[in-house]
Amino acid sequence: MTTEPAAPEVAPVTRLIDQPRVNRYASGGRDPNPIHLDTPEAAATQFGRPIAHGMLVLALVSEAMTNTFGERWASGGHLKVRWRAPALPPLTVTARADLQKVADGVARYEVSCEDEHGTVLLTGTARAPVS
Repeated sequence: MTTEPAAPEVAPVTRLIDQPRVNRYASGGRDPNPIHLDTPEAAATQFGRPIAHGMLVLALVSEAMTNTFGERWASGGHLKVRWRAPALPPLTVTARADLQKVADGVARYEVSCEDEHGTVLLTGTARAPVS
């Protein structure tokens, strides 16, 4: 009988996503879509203001997984998510990963990001090799 290696707990990551951070992400990611910036186009949306990039929110999950798994996450990690609500800056976002199971040397986590008001911004799964 083979015993699966233990999977580590993933510590949450919390970050302020404000407009300056969104602007830096837009510049660094070469994504100048005006709905992410303080523009008339963003003001004309149903939200009336800029919307943070979904990938900026998702990056918090990857940061949490990287903090735990390091190179194993970079070389063998996998994410599958659905965005549930827009991130409207400024807001504080917390990414969480809760272990669900370990099988065949891979840990599976339920992941989510939510803002300080409890609004769920994304949900999904992450898988990472445990050895």
